[in-house]
Amino acid sequence: MTAKIKLNAASGGGSVSLQAPSNTDQNRVISLPVSADGTILTTTNPKAGNIIQVLQAVKTDTFSLNGTATSDVTGLSVAITPSSTSNKILVFYDLSVAVEYGGYSGFIFLLRDSTQIYLGDAAGSRTRASSFMTSHSASDYGANEMFDLSGSFLDSPSTTSATTYKIQMRALNSGRNFYLNRHQSDGDGSGSPRTASSITVMEVAG
Repeated sequence: MTAKIKLNAASGGGSVSLQAPSNTDQNRVISLPVSADGTILTTTNPKAGNIIQVLQAVKTDTFSLNGTATSDVTGLSVAITPSSTSNKILVFYDLSVAVEYGGYSGFIFLLRDSTQIYLGDAAGSRTRASSFMTSHSASDYGANEMFDLSGSFLDSPSTTSATTYKIQMRALNSGRNFYLNRHQSDGDGSGSPRTASSITVMEVAG
């Protein structure tokens, strides 16, 4: 007698049959778990390290600021709601920036809500930042230069509330310009780029 397992469609009108091998030498055993353990990704019981959700904000227009006031970069923030307090958030940022030529500098800060994260150690009066850049001193070179600044950080927000990750910029020197997705010269021609920047967050099961 041939053993079979027959699966009937819930609404009728069809079925699927699973038939056993013709002899015992071809037997195979498939064990099904009592409950999902994360081998198959689930949001209720994921395996540690599984990526549960991915969100991204992409900024394709330009942004600039002048002076030493720290400013949020419009369009470079993303809100994510973790499904468990034990889960972590992996954050990536990729920024295309330029500072007014002349050896001037700019800071980048990564924030969780209103808190700066991914910073260097405190050391005297030095500025703690996530990324930093300095322009070339020569006008014929520095006015057309751009830099790609990137970073990644595995954060532990310990919350199931909506959490916003964002980018802030600040020029080091008073009265100097700090640019995103363009360089200083920015003349209307093929040599003046329009670039893109992004911030990406991933919820990682703890």
